[in-house]
Amino acid sequence: MKRRPTQPRSRQGRVRETAARLAEEFPDAECALNFLNPWELLAATILSAQCTDERVNKVTPALFARLPTPEDFAMAPLEEIEELIRSTGFYRNKAKSLQGAATRITELHKGEVPDTMKELVQLPGVGRKTANVLLHVAFNKPGIAVDTHVTRLSNRIGFLTQETKDAVKIEYELNDLISAREIGDFGMRLILFGRRTCKARSPLCDECVLNDYCSCAFTFTKGTTPQEAAGKRRSARATRKAQ
Repeated sequence: MKRRPTQPRSRQGRVRETAARLAEEFPDAECALNFLNPWELLAATILSAQCTDERVNKVTPALFARLPTPEDFAMAPLEEIEELIRSTGFYRNKAKSLQGAATRITELHKGEVPDTMKELVQLPGVGRKTANVLLHVAFNKPGIAVDTHVTRLSNRIGFLTQETKDAVKIEYELNDLISAREIGDFGMRLILFGRRTCKARSPLCDECVLNDYCSCAFTFTKGTTPQEAAGKRRSARATRKAQ
């Protein structure tokens, strides 16, 4: 079998090589939020804003036991929802979003979460990132959730035509570089990789599976010169070629 290039030079080459290596690193890329149906995933994703998935997973069992359906959320006193989700932070705004989304789903979609981007982003509290989570995870449709990790890695590794923090631009560019079949899992793996290895302030470049071609590799260590960082990348390339 022909060996994949270890130092891709084009944007598409970097995306494809990154996708292949992260698939080996994280073969089972799954959503960290616990849910039983699309509504539970939607609600949990709304709750996850500025909150850890672990905390959300501690809150949702009692929340869904008390309010199992969108209609239940739509009919519940707002104060009750607020109390049930208080520990996730920003609970007043989140409660309004949950009730607003539940009301629209109940009234316009017969209690079923819609499965198109156009309809999802019309729900209160739902932007493209949340909608893409639903499309990929709940409905097995193409969609990449561009969060802070995907944004950071897309810029660091060189996936984009120019640096940007515009999530919509990043989403569109990535969609042009990888197949619809792969885009959802690729996004999930980028998030896992960003959490565990390519961290914002102290990335673990020595442990990184992309350190032979990521132009930012080894540049974050205090006192490391650009020449020293380049030397470490050359060493990483030599090691990978020898494998």
